[in-house]
Amino acid sequence: MPNQSDLLTHHISQQFNHELEELRNNLLSMGGMVEKQVSDAIESLINADSDLAIVVCEKDTDINFMETSIDQECSRILARRQPAASDLRLVLACTKVATDLERIGDEAAKIARFAIKLSEQGEAPKGYIETRHIGSHVRQMTQDALNAFARFDAEQALAVAKEDKAVDREYKSATRELVTYMMEDPRSITRVLNIMWVLRSLERIGDHARNIAEHVIYLVKGKDVRHIGLKRMQEEVFDQQLDD
Repeated sequence: MPNQSDLLTHHISQQFNHELEELRNNLLSMGGMVEKQVSDAIESLINADSDLAIVVCEKDTDINFMETSIDQECSRILARRQPAASDLRLVLACTKVATDLERIGDEAAKIARFAIKLSEQGEAPKGYIETRHIGSHVRQMTQDALNAFARFDAEQALAVAKEDKAVDREYKSATRELVTYMMEDPRSITRVLNIMWVLRSLERIGDHARNIAEHVIYLVKGKDVRHIGLKRMQEEVFDQQLDD
């Protein structure tokens, strides 16, 4: 019995096979670059490394270019091949995943800009431990979401979607602690607010990783799960059969 990847990528036309495989590879290359952006942005903040932060900001342009290229690739395939069923879902999922990856890149660039500000202000403020922890969590979510896409793995995608709830809880807990800290030491307000903006960007990265996971479930199962909640999402992943 053919595996899930074969069902979604095998075609009579070898050229069409090549086009779809190249599209997937380009998207995964973009994902790898975005994943490194997130990791480097967090490292630049924790280590007060302005040079690395500047590199992260500069590479955001490359990510924007990759998103545009992938969109153009998808448009050409839609116009020339007029795909249907799982082929169409693959192309549409690629355009949506590329958009979320570009937005993750934007959030990484925001973190890098705050890293530059904070490194210029001197001593590390309260909140760096939380930043490292949540940053590691959302970076792993992004990696897992991309792995789910590469393997057409709806179950792994579901696991990523579930992790977003944990990130939300961590973000709210860290924010409460930082607000309390600012109330106790008003001199820290400006610097701690910058850290809170960093945490907000990390939380948004988790949201985009969840979006990618939802696109993977749509790709594999043919069901739009963006607004149905985790319980129904799980039912779709484990109960619904592939429709083509």
